[in-house]
This record gives sequence, C-alpha cells and structure tokens, in this order.
Amino acid sequence: MTDSNAWEEVYEIVRLIPPGRVMNYGQVAALCSRPLTPRAVGWAMHDCPSDVPWHRVVNAAGGCSTDRAAGNRPGRQQGLLETEGIDFSHAGRLDMNSYRFELDVDDVVELLVDAEAAP
Repeated sequence: MTDSNAWEEVYEIVRLIPPGRVMNYGQVAALCSRPLTPRAVGWAMHDCPSDVPWHRVVNAAGGCSTDRAAGNRPGRQQGLLETEGIDFSHAGRLDMNSYRFELDVDDVVELLVDAEAAP
C-alpha cells in the first residue's frame, strides 16, 4: 500500500474490482490497512476521483445505497452495473454469491505492487 491517506487506500482497492463484479462496503473496509468502518468507505465513495468505479461497491444485501445520496440520480448505480452484465431482482438486489469479488489482504498488496510497477 502507499503511504497516502485512508481514502486513497479505499480508492486503490475499489480500482481492483473488475467489471461485472462487486464488493460490499464492509469487504473494502476489512481490506484497508487502517481501521475503517463500512460507513467510512461509503463516505469515501461519495466524493471519489472519476477513475474509481464507485458503482461496484454495494451494500451487504446486494443493494444500491447511492440512491439516497444527495445529488445522485435514482437508479444510476444499478444502471451502470446492469451495463456490466449484473442482473437485479425485482426488489433491486443483486445476488452477492454470483457477483461478489473476493480478495484477501495478501492479494491486495500483491496487485497494488504490480500496478505501481507497471509503466
């Protein structure tokens, strides 16, 4: 991990989530080297850089929590995920067993080191 602030660490982890896969806020928080809550990850996603795929972070039930955020267009996150091939139930939930992206701390460190070494 870099020595940047906690939000940058969150952004680095979220950038690792491939299209068509998701992580929940708690998963991202657990992978950070600093103690963060899932809610803190949500705050980080609220104002993230444009190269961070914020839409790939969902709540633990597989729902989109961003519809409640000020300034967000209702359905935007779900629409972005659907364009990546993710299906939602009529209740607006995705199947976390099918779409969850799993990483452990060692994977994160290795992937970030590889990403920093790339030209």
